[in-house]
Amino acid sequence: MKQNLAQVALVVNDYDEAIAFYTQKLHFTLLEDTVISDTKRWVRIAPPGSDSCGLLLAKAANEVQQSRVGNQTGGRVFLFLHTDDLQRDYQNLLTQNIKIVREPIMEVWGKVLVFEDLYGNLWDLIEPFEKL
Repeated sequence: MKQNLAQVALVVNDYDEAIAFYTQKLHFTLLEDTVISDTKRWVRIAPPGSDSCGLLLAKAANEVQQSRVGNQTGGRVFLFLHTDDLQRDYQNLLTQNIKIVREPIMEVWGKVLVFEDLYGNLWDLIEPFEKL
């Protein structure tokens, strides 16, 4: 049996502001932006060079979903982004004025830092010692 995650839904306030943040500040690729209705779009993004799991930007459609924007995991790190150069990406985060929650440190498995996205979701940015 073979399975893999195709995408993870990320609840957002607004499609366009989320697209702008992820593509302009984190340099993600916009894979698809299809209008489904007057209020719903199918928006997929992925990190640069990724050939696996991406994000589906899902606009909050009601009060319950709106309450989850920026806090999908109750304050824990939500997403884990691997990189081939943590220092390069750290400099980009600083240049883009993205909030660093935990400065880069060395762990036994690699270098890691924690940053916040535009809504407050926490991300681990990891450069594993075993290269990608």
